[in-house]
Amino acid sequence: MSQEVVAKRTDPVAEFINSLSGGWAKVLPNVCTPERFARVAVTCMKKDGKLVEAMQTREGKLSLAEAFMRCAELGIEPDGRRAYLIPYKNNITLIFDYKGIVELAMRSGLISSIHADKVCENDDFEYNIGEIIKHKINFKKERGDAYAYYTVVTFKDGTKKTEVMSKFEVEAIKERSNAWGAFKKYGKLCPWNTDYDEMAKKTVFKRASKWLPLSAEAKTAIDIDNDNETDFPTYNVVDNRTPEQMYAAVEDDDGVIDAQCAVVEEPAPEPEPVPVAANAPKAPEPERMVV
Repeated sequence: MSQEVVAKRTDPVAEFINSLSGGWAKVLPNVCTPERFARVAVTCMKKDGKLVEAMQTREGKLSLAEAFMRCAELGIEPDGRRAYLIPYKNNITLIFDYKGIVELAMRSGLISSIHADKVCENDDFEYNIGEIIKHKINFKKERGDAYAYYTVVTFKDGTKKTEVMSKFEVEAIKERSNAWGAFKKYGKLCPWNTDYDEMAKKTVFKRASKWLPLSAEAKTAIDIDNDNETDFPTYNVVDNRTPEQMYAAVEDDDGVIDAQCAVVEEPAPEPEPVPVAANAPKAPEPERMVV
């Protein structure tokens, strides 16, 4: 009686994610389990073929591992709702959504609620000296085009912080975004194409955040988002370890977990001295002053 041997198909994406999950388990906050984060990471990659293509190269693996690790440290799932992974060749740019940053801001324990919205041509909107007097929407008719965006942060003591930006101001921020620049140059879709209103809300909230008592995670997320929105990663990898080794959790003598990336940059070459011709005249010595 012959036996059929069925070869088990391997899933390279799942294998790659599993190789990184050991580091995540040490840094993930209680809001998310390592198992759930790994499932979200697998789904995130399989939804975008460009991410899977980046995984085929060492540079792409490093960039993916760094983006996932940053999300894990903050406890934000890269699910396309809270955070986006934008592939550009072998570099992955991490961009946080408005909902992700707001989720982190609420962890400070000082904020009661955060509301953001757009203001359209047919809305009844009044704003005066840092306060929104009214914003009424007639849902029985078309609201028209948006001309402004705002956010209202209410603290647990009842005080509020309000920020309003015109669409012209939001557009100016968008034009400075590298994600938008990549779209104009290469045609690669980005959140400014697919989720404009959410990006606009995030923009106005980030301006308001300068006045808010944010959690450390929210501040880190905003810093990462600002860096990635204005500059693509351009580092040169010179470490010979694999991404799995670089992002494995390491416990030092004090029991402190360090799962940061150990990527270093190649030092810039020192300028070569300019050769001096043999017959070049010597510079005159300075005259001595006699007093």
